[in-house]
Amino acid sequence: MTADVNRAALLNALLRKDLSSFIERSFATVNPGSRYQHNWHIDAIAHALEQVAQGKNTRLVITMPPRSLKSIAASVAFPAWLLGHDPSLRVLAVSYAEGLSEKLALDCLKVIEAPWYRACFPATRISRGRGARSDFETTRGGGRFSTSVGGTLTGRGGAIILLDDPHKPEDAGSEVRRNAVLEWYRSTLLSRLDDPRHGPIVLIQQRIHEGDLAGMLLEQGGWVHLDLPAIAEEAVEIDLGRSGTKRRVEGDLLHPDRLPRDLLERRREELGSYVFAAQYQQRPAPRGGGIVKWEWFRDYDVAPTLQPGDRIVQSWDTASKADEASDYSVCTTWLVRGDSAWLLDVNREKLEFPDLRRKIIGLAQAWSAIQILIEEAGSGIQLIQDLRSSTQLNIIGMLPKLDKATRLLGVTPLIESGKIVIPKNAQWLSTFQREITLFPNGKHDDQVDSLSQFLTWLSQPHPTAVVGTYG
Repeated sequence: MTADVNRAALLNALLRKDLSSFIERSFATVNPGSRYQHNWHIDAIAHALEQVAQGKNTRLVITMPPRSLKSIAASVAFPAWLLGHDPSLRVLAVSYAEGLSEKLALDCLKVIEAPWYRACFPATRISRGRGARSDFETTRGGGRFSTSVGGTLTGRGGAIILLDDPHKPEDAGSEVRRNAVLEWYRSTLLSRLDDPRHGPIVLIQQRIHEGDLAGMLLEQGGWVHLDLPAIAEEAVEIDLGRSGTKRRVEGDLLHPDRLPRDLLERRREELGSYVFAAQYQQRPAPRGGGIVKWEWFRDYDVAPTLQPGDRIVQSWDTASKADEASDYSVCTTWLVRGDSAWLLDVNREKLEFPDLRRKIIGLAQAWSAIQILIEEAGSGIQLIQDLRSSTQLNIIGMLPKLDKATRLLGVTPLIESGKIVIPKNAQWLSTFQREITLFPNGKHDDQVDSLSQFLTWLSQPHPTAVVGTYG
C-alpha cells in the first residue's frame, strides 16, 4: 500500500512539473482506447508552452502540420495544466469555428473532471451552473472561456489568449476572409487581454497562406517561433527543455509513426504542391514554386574578381513611405560581365525619402557602382531628378510598362539559361529566396521588382542608355 501511495505521489509530482507527461495523460482521457505515440515534437511544444507559463516568453507562434496533436497539447492539456497551478487564471481560447471551440472546451473540461486530475490538482474544482457549454469557471473565479474568430467578446477577457487554427484551411484563397481574421485579431481580440503589455498570447496553427495570422505576426517581429515542418528543409536544433535538444537534418521527418513519408507524398499529390507546402511544410509556397524556380539560378562560393570591362550595377525599387503598411525599398547590387551577372548584395529597408536618398548615395559609393537603375514611377521620379541634379551618379530611369508578373516572366529565360549567379551563402539569401519563389503569391514583391528591373536592363541591346524602358 505504501509503495502504491508513493508511486501515485511521484506520478502526480511529475504531471504537475512536466507538461509533456501531462499532455500524454490528457490524451488517454480525451481519446480512450487510442494509442498514444510519443514523439520529440511534443516535448518541444511542451517546453515552449512552459516558457510561457513561467513568464519567460509572452508571444509564441507554433506552426506545424495537421494531425500532430497540436490541439490536444495547446487547447486542451495546456489550459487544464495552467488552471491546475492557478485556479484563478482566466484563459481565453479561440478557434476558427464555434463547433470546434466547443469541442475543445468540452475535452478540456473532461480532463479537469478526471479522477487523476483531481488527485493531481486538488485545489482546482469546477463551479457548477456557470456559463455556456464552451465556457466553464472554477470555484476560485478562473476558467476557460471560448470564442470563435469573429465572435463577440463584450465584457470577456483573459490573462492569457490561446489561438488554435484561427483560419479555415478552405479560406486560403480568399483575401477577404484572411484579412477579416487579421482585422478581428487587431481590433477585437487584442483588447481582451487583461494585461496588454505582459499578458501572453499563444498562436498554434498550420500555415495556409503567406498573409495569414502567423505570417503577419512573424513579420511584425517580437514573437518566438517554434517551426515544425513535416519534412525538414534545413538543419536546425530545437530546444526540448529537460529532454535536451533535437537536431533535425534536411529530409528528417517530424513524426514518422503518424506522418510517414509515403503518406506525406500521397498528401502532396492529393493537395497539390502549394497547399502541401503551406499546411505540411509551413511554407505558403513550395521551394522552387511560383514563376521562378530556385534551381534555375547558378550559385557561387566566392564572388569573381573585377576584370576589365566588368561593371557594378545597382537596381533600386523604392517605396513611397516607410510606415508599416508600405513596402520596403530594395537595392540589388550586381557584377555584370557581358550578358551574365553575379548578385553581390541585397539591401532591404523601410526608409523615408531623406534616408533613402542617403542610402542610395552611400551604397553606390560603397560598391563603386557605375550605373544605378531606379524605377521611374512614384517616389522614384523625384529621386531621379534630385540625384541627377545634385550628384555625379550615373542614374538610369527605368519606366515600367507591363504588370509585375508579366515583367518577370519576360526575363526568366536569362535565369533559366544560367546567366544569373547568386551566392551559396549570404545573410539576406533566405529572405530573397522566399520572396522570389513565392511570387506572385507572396506578401511582398519589392525584391522581385528590383530583380526584374535589373534583368530587363541587362537584356536590352544598349544597356548604357540614360533612360531605358522597363517591361
